Amino acid sequence: MIKGRPPRLDRVFPSGPLYFVTFSTRDRKPFRSLTRVHETVKHYAQRAASDFNVAVGRYVIMPDHIHLFIRGDDDFVSFKWVGGLKRAISVALNPGGPLWQPGFFDHVLRSEESYGEKWLYVRDNPVRAGLVDDARDWPYQGECVVIDRL
Repeated sequence: MIKGRPPRLDRVFPSGPLYFVTFSTRDRKPFRSLTRVHETVKHYAQRAASDFNVAVGRYVIMPDHIHLFIRGDDDFVSFKWVGGLKRAISVALNPGGPLWQPGFFDHVLRSEESYGEKWLYVRDNPVRAGLVDDARDWPYQGECVVIDRL
């Protein structure tokens, strides 16, 4: 992808590191609207791809936390990007107080780690939480772009 231009394909090839990111609400308080959070994540991901050359791959939005896989270019700074997403969700939900637990967890997937295996674990979170019987039935998940792991 060329910086500043929207992606022309729905597939992103490796350039920078692939991050697995998780962040939670303050005191694990549930979101008021999972639908609104989901819409905001998708919108932010589209803007991130076109404006900042950041690809959001697979993601799962749980009632009180979010998991996602992201890849940026060589200038990508995860804490700034995650901070921007947290702000966007806060504005969308207008929580009337602090929404987020400070900080977030990020992990760079190393070459020996499998994006697919990590995804299967994350994808099954709604099942383990008793929210659905089959992970495919959880409506608050998706894949913005395909991130190939070579």
